[in-house]
Amino acid sequence: MRLLIVEDEAELLQQLQRRFQNEGFGVDTAADGEEGLYIAREYPVNVAIVDIGLPKLSGIELLQQLRAAGKTFPVLILTARGRWQDKVDGLDAGADDYLVKPFHIEELVARVKALLRRAAGLSRPEVEYGPIRLNTSTQQVILNNTELDLTAYEYKVLEYLMLNAGKVLSKAELTEHIYAQDFDRDSNVIEVFVGRLRRKLDPDNVLQPIETLRGRGYRFTLEQT
Repeated sequence: MRLLIVEDEAELLQQLQRRFQNEGFGVDTAADGEEGLYIAREYPVNVAIVDIGLPKLSGIELLQQLRAAGKTFPVLILTARGRWQDKVDGLDAGADDYLVKPFHIEELVARVKALLRRAAGLSRPEVEYGPIRLNTSTQQVILNNTELDLTAYEYKVLEYLMLNAGKVLSKAELTEHIYAQDFDRDSNVIEVFVGRLRRKLDPDNVLQPIETLRGRGYRFTLEQT
């Protein structure tokens, strides 16, 4: 999943970036509202964390412009202000959740994951398609009650496919959503990850959970159970 963090406190920004990368996110960062707005408009984003008190463009203004541009991904706002009116202003501008500084980073991670589940129409962290179970909280993948050993990028590809089951996802889209903004991307690597996933998920070639649509991309085909 692709996360955008817009925060002008350098130390906090680095701390959040490291933590979410360790959680398996591809993380893009911005230190002011204008840069954050540019990234959100030009790159695919699944969820964003936005501080209200930003230089150049406030978090409220950034949110308003994002929603006016038709960007619907969930946004959690961070604020050092405890006044109820600031929270209301953020929610009215289009935020989906808020957290007041100082906060426990574990709570922030849990809230971001909850926003992603809600956006995908899930009420719990575990999704199950046939014999395959994926837990977005623990990042475990279970096949027929046996845990699979997946690399970080294999997991990211499978998670995005399963959370978008039935949709055709291009190699470029998958690449954008698993790598950070400044990573030297090669969409051909997706073919390698998909090949590995097929061998691990379907060693006997019976389930065929990942369909290739020539010239278009991939689709996760199993039905939810």
